[in-house]
Amino acid sequence: MKRRLALVAGAIVLWLGAVAAWIAIGPAVTGQERGETAIVLGAAVIGERPSPVFAARLDHAATLYREGRVARILVTGGRSPEDSASEAAAGSAYLQARGIPEAAILLEDRSRTTRQNLANARGVLGPMRAKPVLIVSDPLHMRRAMAMAAAEGFDARPAPTPTTRYRSLGTQLPFLAREVWFMHVHWLAAI
Repeated sequence: MKRRLALVAGAIVLWLGAVAAWIAIGPAVTGQERGETAIVLGAAVIGERPSPVFAARLDHAATLYREGRVARILVTGGRSPEDSASEAAAGSAYLQARGIPEAAILLEDRSRTTRQNLANARGVLGPMRAKPVLIVSDPLHMRRAMAMAAAEGFDARPAPTPTTRYRSLGTQLPFLAREVWFMHVHWLAAI
């Protein structure tokens, strides 16, 4: 009995380690991906300002726009009770302050989760949702974001931020563990 339990425990550890490695490696990215729209997945705001994590995503989307790799940016994310602005509104203001024209920015301001970000983005894009999109988020979030984008029917390409605020092992490991958990939740929900 103990041997069976040890084998099962070992198999679980190996599986979780393999999933964590798969997430950490992330999807293949050439750095030349193009799409009609960059969908920036929401992250926390502090008052009316994007958190450093969200700002990194917005900065990357602005670079994609300036390089002509996308025609517009869709900023996602609702408002938490403690914030005075939605993630989308704070993101839009941030982008406009950095020279992105308001006409090139779309907002989805009701979502609270990655799944909702993408589901609601479909409605905002309307017929444009059939065209390729770039998903903008942190590198460790990219596997789950791409899986959810595919589940929503997007022709999605990964556009992870080139830098991340999660630099130390102390910040990366909890984020990775969270992504391993939520990737399994996503897989189970698809069954």
